[in-house]
Parts: sequence; C-alpha cells; structure tokens
Amino acid sequence: MVLHHSNRNPTMLKIFSVNMEKKENADAHHTSAFQTDKIVLRRGQMFHMKVTLNRSLQPQDELKLIFATGDKPPTFVELDPTASFRSQGWQVKVAKRSGEEVSLTVISAADAVVGQYRVHVNEYDAGTFFLLFNPWCADDTVYMPSEEDRAEYILNDTGYIYMGFAKQIKEKPWTFGQFEKNVLNCSMSLLAQLEPHERQSPVFVSRTICTMMCSVNNGVLMGNWSGDYRSGTAPYVWTSSVPILQQHYATKLPVCFGQCWVFSGILTTALRAVGIPARSVTNFESAHDTGKNLTVDIYLDDSGKTITDLTKDSIWNFHVWTDAWMKRQDLPQGYDGWQVLDATPQEISEGRFRTGPSPLSAIRQGEVQIQYDTKFVFTEVNGDKFIWLVKPNQGKEKNILIAVETASIGKNISTKMVGENKREDITLQYKFPEGSPEERKAMEKASGKRPDEEKPNHPSSHSLKIYVLQNSVELGYPVTLTLVLKRKTDTLQNINISCSLDLQTYTGSNKTNLGIIQKAVQVQSQESQVVLNLDADSYIYKLGMVDDEMVIKGFIIAEVIETGEKVATDMTLSFLYPAFSVEMPDTGKVSWPLTINCSFKNTLPIPLTEIRFSVESLALSHMQSWEQGTLPPGKFIHFQMKCTPVRMGPRKFIVKFTSRQVKEVHSEKIVLITN
Repeated sequence: MVLHHSNRNPTMLKIFSVNMEKKENADAHHTSAFQTDKIVLRRGQMFHMKVTLNRSLQPQDELKLIFATGDKPPTFVELDPTASFRSQGWQVKVAKRSGEEVSLTVISAADAVVGQYRVHVNEYDAGTFFLLFNPWCADDTVYMPSEEDRAEYILNDTGYIYMGFAKQIKEKPWTFGQFEKNVLNCSMSLLAQLEPHERQSPVFVSRTICTMMCSVNNGVLMGNWSGDYRSGTAPYVWTSSVPILQQHYATKLPVCFGQCWVFSGILTTALRAVGIPARSVTNFESAHDTGKNLTVDIYLDDSGKTITDLTKDSIWNFHVWTDAWMKRQDLPQGYDGWQVLDATPQEISEGRFRTGPSPLSAIRQGEVQIQYDTKFVFTEVNGDKFIWLVKPNQGKEKNILIAVETASIGKNISTKMVGENKREDITLQYKFPEGSPEERKAMEKASGKRPDEEKPNHPSSHSLKIYVLQNSVELGYPVTLTLVLKRKTDTLQNINISCSLDLQTYTGSNKTNLGIIQKAVQVQSQESQVVLNLDADSYIYKLGMVDDEMVIKGFIIAEVIETGEKVATDMTLSFLYPAFSVEMPDTGKVSWPLTINCSFKNTLPIPLTEIRFSVESLALSHMQSWEQGTLPPGKFIHFQMKCTPVRMGPRKFIVKFTSRQVKEVHSEKIVLITN
C-alpha cells in the first residue's frame, strides 16, 4: 500500500521505471557470460538498482522492495530502504538521491533461497532475476577461497573427462557450456520439486540435480549400455553437455542415450551453472556389485575363460562421477569440502537412483555410515581382486585361488588440473597410501573387521610370477603379447600357458571371445619372456558388433608341470587408432566461414562404414556433422568442413571422426575468433 499525505504533497508517489543495472551487476557477480536476457546474481553479494520516480522522495514516502521466489506459495523478502531496513538476512540502503532518481544497494542473504525471483518496487513489477550460490562469498556454504579454483570449477566452460584404463589413460575433450542459452533455465527447472528452504542448501540442491539427471527419475538423460543406440545418439558421440540440457529443457523428455561420462558431464555443467563448484572425476578399475564385502571375485576355467554365471562382481575399466564443493552443515564437523555425486543409475538411495553427496573425508577414513551413500562409493574405490580357478573334482567343482591383487581397485583417480590442460591424480584425496597403517584402519572401520579376517589364504608363496608388457595394440595389426615369467629358481621347468582374450566394453559387458592361445614352454633362467600372438582377423570383423568403444581383456593362467603350481594375471589392451590429420586456422572471424581440412587412412583390411565428421565449439551455434558413407580398406579420405563462428573470444574447436568400426578419433585446437 502506498501512503501519501495530501496536505503536504498532493502528488501520489509513482514508480516510472526500475533499472536493474544488468551489466554492472553481472560483471561484479561473475555472471556476464550467461547467454540470457535475465539478470543473474549471486547471493550474499551487493547489487545495485536505480529507481526513477514521478517526483523526489519525501521523508514520509514509503518505498517497498518485494523479492518473491517459488510458487507454492511464494517466499517473500520485504525491504524498506527509507527505514534502512533488514529482513531475513537481506539488507537495503539508499546509496544516492538525485532529483527523481534513487540509487539503491541491496545485499541478499548469504544463505538466501537460490532460484528465480520476481521484484516489485511498491506496485511496480521490475521483472525477474536468477539468484545463484556464491563461491566468492565467505559466508556462503559453497565458499571456495582460491581464485584459481573458482576460475576452474565455476567459470571454466570446457575441460576433459578421462577414460581408457589405468595403464592407458585417454582424455576426452568435453564442453561443459554452463553459460549457454537455456542451460541455467534447465538446471533451475530441475529444482521445481524442492521447498524454498531446501533451495538454500547446496546439499539438497546438488542431491536433487543429481537425481534429476537420470531418466528413471523423470529426468534428463537415459542410460543405455546395450550396444544398440539406433533410436538415439550413441553415448561416445557426445562431446558437450549443452545440446543434452537444451533438448531436455525444450521437450521435457529424456534425451537418448548416455553412459557414465555423459551423466557426469551434464551434472558438472548443471552444478557450475547454479554456482556450486564441481569437477568431473574418473575412477579407474572401479568395482561394482561387489556384494559390499570389498573383494572382487573372478572365476576362470582351465583355459582362462571367465565363468560368467559364477562371476557376479564386475570391475569397470573406468567410472566417471562428479565432485561438488560445499560445507556439510547437516553433518558433524570434519566433512566439508569435496563430495561425490553420481548420476549414473546403479544404486537406489532413499527410493531413487542416485549417489551422494558423500564427503571425500568420510570415504578416506572408511566412515561408511556418513550420509549419503558413502558405503557404496567406498566399495568402488577400495578392495582386492581374487582370481579363482574352478576345477571339476570328483563330480563337484573345486575353487583354487590362483591370484590375489591387493589394492587393485580404485586406481589413478583423475580430474582436470586447475588452470592447466593436464590430468591431476587425486587418488590420495580419496584414500590413504596403499599399505599405510591409516589405510588399513580405514578398511577395518569400513568392513567392521580386521583386514586379515575371512580372507582366503594368500597365494603369495608362489615361486612363479607373471605379467604382460603391452597395454595397447595398433588397430588392424595382430595382437602381440610379451609375457614375462619370473621364478626364484634356475632349474629347468616346463610351463603350460593358456590365454583367453575377449573383446569387451568399458563396463565389461557385451563380451565376445576372440580366442584362446595355448603354449607350452621350457624355461631355464629366472626371468624369461614368452610371446603370444593372435591374428588381427580374430577381432577386426567384430569391432562393429556394438556401437561402443571396445578394448581387449585377457586372463592368462600359467601352470608349472613339475610342481603343479598355478598362477594367473589379467590385462587390458586398448586400440591405437591410425593418425587423424586436421588442419585448422589459428584465427577466425564472426560470420565468416572457417575451413577445416581433415584426412584419415583406413588401415584395416575391411571397409569402415557409417563414417561421420563433426565439429563442436562454443563459437558455433550448434554441433555440425557430415555423413560420409564408407571408406574402403587401405584408402584415404580427405574432407573439408566449413563452419561459421557466431561468438568471439579464444574458443576450443573439437573435430571428430567416427565410424562403426573405429569409434572415436578426435583433434582439438583453440582458435581466436574476432569481430
């Protein structure tokens, strides 16, 4: 209600306009990169408004600011600058009066509700703005003290997600694009179910965004590991979160299809968009379905083939989740900092598929009762691998333990380094050094028993040790494995070797057996090498069997004939793809076509089918791709792409070649785009 005293001032106070000072506020709040007409502010920080009145402000005038958010019912904050008014941690004051203009400074509460607000000055509707979490504000629960960290985990819109396996780590360039059109709208719309007070807390907000990334919770992305993605986009094809979040915002339907790195990519984007510092993290040798007993048991037959109906546990070559940075006011002291959130649907938590936030400090100490889902994450990054040989024994099966790989789970935990295009190993943020007393204590605490209890006898007394030297094979060439045999003796011995090789996806599913190599050797010295070969034909024709990137996984069993001693090892080989040559200029201009020249040689003895070239960059309005049919064996393809930049600045361009057989070859370059 507007009060006015007619005897002193006959004109009723009216608001002509309210200027929310978009540019000045956005610069101060580190939000000027958002591609939106709306004003984007961060909580706990001062912003400016200019109110133009029909006359100068008198002492008896009432000027009321109302900030409303939420709709069922909305939450109001009311401020009165004439009374230097504070309310619910917000404050306002008149900074300057100049005739009919009044400049106001408002500071929102450092724990204000995050979301979209509508502003009224008296009855005047001054429009809407977004209020985000604020890692620059020391009183915000997402406060991050280091400027370099904030530049990476909030402001950087490109990065890398690490894939491959522990001994052969590959980087996949990823465009997070948290400032792109409708990405913030999409991220905020996922919070619609939360009560206003829940939107004050990064714990509730991050857990909800994590939940809503997954289509089984009526969310953004549909997971699919089947190998058949014809009704959508194959997971390896994505290089950016942007089209996924934009499509979901436009259609409100699940986007098809994703696997773990895509779930992590879109979760990292949505968290950075709403102001929660986030990083995508890869755990190599990630244990799944381990029956929570911290061991992975693999059962093999005599030839080294996995017995699938006995082997219930699985180890993914890698698994990607997201860490988010926040204080945990819902927990006792000591659990602030990085928290694991995992949007890949695998574990039910309080009735829905989601994991986290789980504090890294709790995971490290083995405090698996700490909320949320810490036991599950602990088992993904800790544990031993047991390899059993199943032998028929008088009509029954007998299991013989032939290898124990301690500390083989949770290797090379990786994220992009702050401020550099390099990988940072953060394993020690997740666990104490292997074999240290602290690590043993954490394992004891997590499992509720001493580490040596209930462990089968360790076959460490083996006089024979075996391992493979190679980690990769050039696509189109035979598989050559150099097996190193180490013994404690110089006596002549006969050793039978059996090696079973599978072609499989990163989760170990969709296997196809490539063959079994058997060899009998005589060894004399303490260390000797045996070479095992498998023809290229064994795998080439199977590469297009599923629409996923494949690796070769092998188990090798060696038996000393004289003593009956058996040992085993496992190994993974990735394919090295032929060279992909890309020529791109160093600079380009907005609205002028940029030319990219690509060439690729098919080194396989079979044609490559369903060939596609694509280019993706935040300088472009959308990813562009060109289908190029089939490339015969031994032939080159030269292809010229033209794309037109629409945005200025140093921008990363990611150029990809994909086909049904050769899944992903990429090249990237920063191009400076000017006007």
